[in-house]
Amino acid sequence: MSTLLEIKDLKTWLDGSGGTVRAIDGISLQVARGETFAIVGESGCGKSMTALSVLRLLPEAGQIVAGSVLLGGEDLLDLPEAAMRGVRGRRIAMIFQEPATSLNPVLTVGRQIAEVLERHTALRGDAKRARMLELLQAVGIPDPARSLGEYPFQLSGGMKQRVMIAVALAAGPDLLIADEPTTALDVTIQAQVLDLLAGLQRDSGMAMLLITHDLGVVARMAHRVAVMYAGQIIEVATRAQFFAAPLHPYSRKLFQALPGAERRGAELAVIRGQVPPLTTRFSGCRFAERCDFAWERCRAEVPGLSDAGDGRRVRCHLYDPAETRAQAQEISVSPAAASAALPTESRTRNAALLCVRGLQVHFPIRKGLFRHTVGSVKAVDGVSMDIAAGRTLALVGESGCGKTTAGKAILQLIRPSAGSVQFEGDELTQLRGGALRRRRADFQLIFQDPYASLNPRMRVADILAEGMQALGVVHAGAERELQMDKMLAQVGLNAEARLRYPHEFSGGQRQRIAIARALAVRPKLIVCDEPTSALDVSVQAQILNLLKQLQREFGLAYLFITHNIAVVEYLAHEVAVMYLGRIVERGTVDAVLRTPRHPYTQALLSAVPALDQTGTREIIRLQGELPSPADPPRGCHFHPRCPQAMPECRQIYPDAVRVGENQEVSCLLYREPPR
Repeated sequence: MSTLLEIKDLKTWLDGSGGTVRAIDGISLQVARGETFAIVGESGCGKSMTALSVLRLLPEAGQIVAGSVLLGGEDLLDLPEAAMRGVRGRRIAMIFQEPATSLNPVLTVGRQIAEVLERHTALRGDAKRARMLELLQAVGIPDPARSLGEYPFQLSGGMKQRVMIAVALAAGPDLLIADEPTTALDVTIQAQVLDLLAGLQRDSGMAMLLITHDLGVVARMAHRVAVMYAGQIIEVATRAQFFAAPLHPYSRKLFQALPGAERRGAELAVIRGQVPPLTTRFSGCRFAERCDFAWERCRAEVPGLSDAGDGRRVRCHLYDPAETRAQAQEISVSPAAASAALPTESRTRNAALLCVRGLQVHFPIRKGLFRHTVGSVKAVDGVSMDIAAGRTLALVGESGCGKTTAGKAILQLIRPSAGSVQFEGDELTQLRGGALRRRRADFQLIFQDPYASLNPRMRVADILAEGMQALGVVHAGAERELQMDKMLAQVGLNAEARLRYPHEFSGGQRQRIAIARALAVRPKLIVCDEPTSALDVSVQAQILNLLKQLQREFGLAYLFITHNIAVVEYLAHEVAVMYLGRIVERGTVDAVLRTPRHPYTQALLSAVPALDQTGTREIIRLQGELPSPADPPRGCHFHPRCPQAMPECRQIYPDAVRVGENQEVSCLLYREPPR
C-alpha cells in the first residue's frame, strides 16, 4: 500500500504560564492508504494534539516548531490557510473527542451536515437531503428525517457523537482522524459504526488515524499500533505483534490495568505517579519514574527508538543492542504480582438503600401556535430497581434508551411523571425545597460530559469547595484544603491542580475532577453516568480501584450507567439491561453476562469488542433502527428488531418472568405455561 500521510520529526509546542509545553516532541509515523493506524496512551500524552497539528487547528498559544506533515507527498505545513480550508473536511476529516463542544448549538443537525456537503460537494436539493438521511441512518440515528430538524441539546451524548461521525464522513475524505470516535456509544452502535468505517475503507481506500484508549476497538480495527507517552511515540508494532506480546514496560502495564471478570477479586494494576509535566526538559527516559524496571541509565540518557525485530520499534534501553545489563524478554509481571487480592465480598444482602418502583419520565410534545400537547416522549416508562448499601447496580443499554434520564429522575434533578423513589425510607418525590436540599449530600451524580458539568470560570479549588461548603461537609479552610488535596490525589491529580481552570486539563483529567467533586461531600449513593468513558485504561483502573475501596470502607452504593461491559464485569454486583425506557432483563452479573436470556441482551453482549480477535464469536447484528420513544412499537418494544419475534410479540408487552434464582427477563420466550 502507498503512503498517504507521513509525519516526520513533528514538534508542537505551546506557550504556558509555567513555561513552554512540548506537547509533541519529535514524532514520526506513516499511514498507508486503506490502513487504520491506532495511537493509544494516557490523557495528556499528546494524542489529540497530534491530530490537531495535522489539521493545523492548534490553539492560539500553540505552534509547530519543526517537522513536516505530508499528505500524498504535499507538505500541509507549507500551505496557506485558504488552501487548508479545502483540505479540512474534504481530504482530511476529523471526529472530535467531545461532540457536545464540537457541534454548533444554534444550528440543526441537518444544517451542520449540509454545510459540509455544500462546501465540498456538488450535491443540492433532494440529492443533498437524501445523502443527509443516508448518513444519519448509517450511524444509527433513530427517525433520521425528524433528527435533521433537531438541535444538539435535544440529543443524548451518544446521539451527538453519531452526528459528529455523520458530519465527518459527509464528503468522503481520504483520511479520517478519529479522536475517541466510539467513546460515548453503546456497544451495538459501536459495532455498527466500526463496521461502517471498515466498509468505507474497503470501498474507497480511506485511511484512518484512530486515537483511542479502548484496546478492544484497537484489536478490532487497527492494522498497526503506536503507543504514545509524554509527547513521544514509545512503541510501534502491527496489531498481531502488539496484542501477542507488548514490549515496552508502559504498554504491558496498560494490559494489566484492563478490568474484567477474571480480576473481580483483585485490584487492577495501576501505573504509579502521573505523566510528567511537558514543560520539563528531560535528561532521561520519560517513563523512568513510573517504571518497574528502570535503572541508572534510564534517568541519565534519553532512549532512542530501537529496532526490536520484525519491523517493531521500541523506545526503551532494554532493547538497545548495546545493552547487556538485562534481557528484555525477561520483563514479566504475573497477574498475582500485579494485583493485590481484595477481601472476599460479602454475599449478605442488606436492606435496600434505594427503592424505585414504576418510575416514569414522560416529556410532553407540544405543537402549534398555542403549544398544545399532542403526545409525549416516554423516556422512562415504568422502571423498578433496588440498590442496597455497599452494592453496585449497573444499568446498560443503547444510547437514548433512558439510562441517564432514569438516573437524574432518581436524584430528583428531573421530576418523575409517576412512580416512587424511596431513599432510606424517605419518599424523594414528595420532598421540596430545603427538605430536599438537606438530603443532597447523601446522593451525588458524576456526569457523562465533564466539560459541560464543570464551571469554566471557577478554579478546581472553588469547584470542589462549592459543594462542601453548600452542604456543610467541611467548614474550616485548612481542613477543606486538606480534604481537596486528598480527593485529588485519589483520582490521580496533584495538589497543584487546585489552582487551575477546567480548560487547562485534558478530557480525562476533567473527568477525574468531576469524580473528586462528587466524592468530596461523602455521599451514600452515587449515580455514575459513564464516569470512565473519557479515561484511558490506566486512569480507569485507578478510578475503579478507588470506587471499590470507597465502597468497602464507607458502604457506598453505586448506580453505574455504562456501556463498558468489562467495567460491569469487574465492578458491579447486579446488572439491569434497559431498552426504550424499560428494563428487559436483570439479575446478578454472573447470571446475566454468562447466560443472557433476552434477545436484546444477547445482541448487546455479542457486540462487545474483545482483545482476542482470533475466535469465531458471532456478532448478532440488529436489523432496523432504534424506535423513537415518542412512538414506541405496540407490544414488546424490541419486536421490530428481534430475530426471534413471534406474532404475539406485536400485541403483548411481556411481564417480568424469573428464570432462575438470580435472574428475570421480560420476554414471551420465557413466559410461564398456562395451568
